[in-house]
Parts: sequence; structure tokens; C-alpha cells
Amino acid sequence: MWLSRINQYVVELKDVFPRGAGFVLVFEYMFSDLSEVFRNSQRPLTASQVKGYMMMLLKGVAFCHENSIMHRDLKPANLLISSTGHLKMADFSLVIFFSPKLLYGARKHDEGWAAFLGELLNNSPLFPGENDIELLWCVLRVLGTPNQKVWPTTIKSLFKETPPPPIPLDEIVPDTSSQALDLLKKFLISPTKQSISTRQAFLHPYFFTDPHHSELPIPQRGGKHRQCMHTPSEFPVDRPLHERLVDRV
Repeated sequence: MWLSRINQYVVELKDVFPRGAGFVLVFEYMFSDLSEVFRNSQRPLTASQVKGYMMMLLKGVAFCHENSIMHRDLKPANLLISSTGHLKMADFSLVIFFSPKLLYGARKHDEGWAAFLGELLNNSPLFPGENDIELLWCVLRVLGTPNQKVWPTTIKSLFKETPPPPIPLDEIVPDTSSQALDLLKKFLISPTKQSISTRQAFLHPYFFTDPHHSELPIPQRGGKHRQCMHTPSEFPVDRPLHERLVDRV
């Protein structure tokens, strides 16, 4: 409960009460989630909207990591959106999120959230496999085959023959700025210790070039789409939520 009270990018736990042999958790009302934004938007997210969501996600993840907390189940359905378009992380359960490195045989969890930028830019999953084998193939198509230097203990057991060369990221995520592609590449670098951290990502040129993060789309149930009433300006991600518009049901 303390986590949500001191960070605006984590859904707030309002109450807990017993019911039968278990407990009921009462959270603040959130209008929708990022998966519904993807499904119901009549048009793809704009470049400024992608920056706004990515900045809020990075700040939430950075806060958790600085407090030795790993979400482990980040996915669009667990990134809730308020009626004013603000993103908050939810569902801090023990369900394991399989990041791309785990498909290579790694045994440690890492920044599985890093592929979200590609999903925001494409309005669809960057690695759309339905199971481990399909996911592994999708990862290899985008990132290329890991070599002995990257995965010396597993590479020989994984491949009997060399898979085809990777597809360039600018073909996977077309019509994307060079800064966005550069940040996405830095997120997806293997091994993980060489990839960019959340704090380093805040300083990447992607967040300091036009278009700046501004108004965010507010999903409306029933497949409709409307924009929040903020005037087109830089989105104030650092301001506490209670100083912005009050969420409405």
C-alpha cells in the first residue's frame, strides 16, 4: 500500500478486507488500460502520445527498481489508464514475465518491459509469438542470432544451423524517428547489462526533440475514441496527479 501512496505511476490500493478464506483488495477506479487503447483507437498513437506513455512507464519502473521491486508481469493489460489519460502500473503479482533473454535459456529476470516502446510505436506487439518457440523465432528475426560472446553457455545447444539475418528495426517499426529507433535499439541490446537503464533513458535525445510528449488519448468503451481536453502543450508528467484534472468516471 505504501508503494502506491508515494508514487503517482502505481495504482493506489484503497482498502483490504477479509472475505471467506481470502482477502479482497480495493483499488482506485481506472477507466481503461493500454491494451484497450491499442484495440479501440481509430488511429495509431501519435509520436507525442507514445513519448508521454513511455515517459510515465519509465518513471514507474525506475521507482520500483530503486526500491528493489520487480513487477515481473508488465503487459498492456496491467498498465491502467485513468479517465484523464494518466498511466499507472497495476497487478504486482508473482506471475513470471518471460523477457526475450529468458527464451535463450537465461535464468535471471531483467528488463522485460523494454520492448514496450516498439509496441507503442507499432500499436502491436514487437514479438507477437503465441508460445516460447514462436516468441524465440520472432526475437531472432528482429534482434538476430546471439553469438558465442553474448550467450557462450547456451548458443551451441540452441541452434543446429544459423538462422537468417535479422530484419532491420526500421522495417519492423516504419515511419519512426531516428531517435526513437536508437532508443529502442539500446533497450533491446544483449546482454542486459549493456542495455540502457531507465535513468539513462530519461536523458536520451528522444525525449528532448520534437514532437514533445503532449495530450494523451482517453479510450472510450464501445470502440469509440476521444481526446482529452488538455490544450496541446508539453505533458506535465512530473506534476502530482492531484494537481492536474480530477479523474472522472
